[in-house]
Amino acid sequence: MNKMTGAEAIIKSIRRYDVDTVFGLPGGQTYHLFDAIHNEGDSLRVINSRHEQGVAYMAYGYARSTGRVGVYTVVPGPGILNTTSALCTAYAGNERVLCLAGQIPSQWIGKGVGFLHEIPDQLGILQRLTKWAERIEKPADAPRLVSRAFRELNSGRIRPVALEMSPDIMGLQEDVELLPASPVPEPVQADPDLTEAAARLLGKAKNPLIVIGHGCVDAGAELLQVADALQAPCTTLWSGKGIIDDRHYLSQPYSAGHQLWAVADVVLAVGTRLDNPQLQWGLDDDLKIIRIDIDSAQIANIARPEIGIVADAKSALSDLVTALARHNTARKSRKEELSALKTAMFKKFEQDVGPQMRILNVIREELPEDGFLVDEVTQVGYASWYGFPVYRPRHFIGSGYQGNLGYGYATALGVQAANPGKKVVALGGDGGFMYQATEMATAVKYRLNLVNIVFNNHSYGNVQRAQQEEFGGNVIGSNLTNPDFVRFAESFGAPGFRVQTAEQLREALRAAFRETGPVLIEIPSAGMPSPWPYILLPRNRSQ
Repeated sequence: MNKMTGAEAIIKSIRRYDVDTVFGLPGGQTYHLFDAIHNEGDSLRVINSRHEQGVAYMAYGYARSTGRVGVYTVVPGPGILNTTSALCTAYAGNERVLCLAGQIPSQWIGKGVGFLHEIPDQLGILQRLTKWAERIEKPADAPRLVSRAFRELNSGRIRPVALEMSPDIMGLQEDVELLPASPVPEPVQADPDLTEAAARLLGKAKNPLIVIGHGCVDAGAELLQVADALQAPCTTLWSGKGIIDDRHYLSQPYSAGHQLWAVADVVLAVGTRLDNPQLQWGLDDDLKIIRIDIDSAQIANIARPEIGIVADAKSALSDLVTALARHNTARKSRKEELSALKTAMFKKFEQDVGPQMRILNVIREELPEDGFLVDEVTQVGYASWYGFPVYRPRHFIGSGYQGNLGYGYATALGVQAANPGKKVVALGGDGGFMYQATEMATAVKYRLNLVNIVFNNHSYGNVQRAQQEEFGGNVIGSNLTNPDFVRFAESFGAPGFRVQTAEQLREALRAAFRETGPVLIEIPSAGMPSPWPYILLPRNRSQ
């Protein structure tokens, strides 16, 4: 055992799990924690921000793009509450985010005295927004609870966790025994009888379809083996993009998946909530669904599948490959058919959402294969869900069903911080970007070579379209007043470009990629066509 403070016990414990970055803002209740980080030297870097929301989104971007744990720390009360939009995004997106929260002095928790940053039942709030949360009440408990946090981060359904500690405990010194990093738990294995049943059903399917989500992000090779054996097309909306390289004929855009759903007899759904297909596209007695998911509560959340397999996606798909060898029928390649379907779909995208597709095409052509795209709640962002090809898992970053406006810029900074030397492009409307615009100071400070494209229509465009189309043109609260975005970027010391056409964007991107720090590109963008007809797709099964 060694004498150390509570703060030192936390930091030395997380270092045993190879944490190399903490996103955080120091404050009165976390001074000891930041001092402990400082004493780790160059082995542990801190990236701060101009708002607590920023560091939490950065931790999300770090985790989403790497699969590693993204760590952030903030003061209690308003500090924690400012991060909850990012925390619920990590929860919805199933990401490894660890929140290290400050607290008020330990003896006064729950007394309602009115200490600085005190809120009622902070731990209860964290427990409802995370998979697991706990308070560390003495330094000697820190190693054990940090170990528990990382077990939760690496087992079952991945979701964020949180630990809180009071400032007096952070500063208290006592004997602490550090623990070795606990091993990653063994993956949950599939029931062999259910795997055999799934293989029999898939093996005789005439029109199999695979729907994937983020739950199989680390199982791309096994997924492709199953898809290839069945000649089954794979589709996803956002969270599964890149798990199968979009250049492969078996990877199909979401709207193609909708067409294929109409004629499918067996659907294999892996690591996905499968909400839109079941709720929007419909179900009937002729459609048999097999679900593989690590979360038993997820499998029958909308409708009970024919077969539900609770297991790790990678191991379950590996077992399924073996079982299919015993039950699969001989199948001809569908390359010509499915390539033609994809080509036809992209031709329709070009016709119907041409302005968005011209921009996305240029980004795809200029962004290296190992580059990252971060979407936003904006017209080009929506179109990217189906119109932007992705070649690798974790290289398309979204906010999933949270769809939270303003998440993108800070998230993209976390992606860039986690992937130095890689190219990262962030999309953003003028409305969303202004949520996090002050984080340009963070990007400049840490020389994060993020290229941020801002689409400026002086409005919350999607809101305004709904007001015009659904409420008789009663536009209210959706017009915006913006700065000169180019001069705004330049005021931070970052280059800014304003372009009008896709080819001008190409030249601006090339110049931006030559920079060593952040760049902003503004595109005036009034009047883009609606991207929603390829997302809100109609029912095509009877129920």
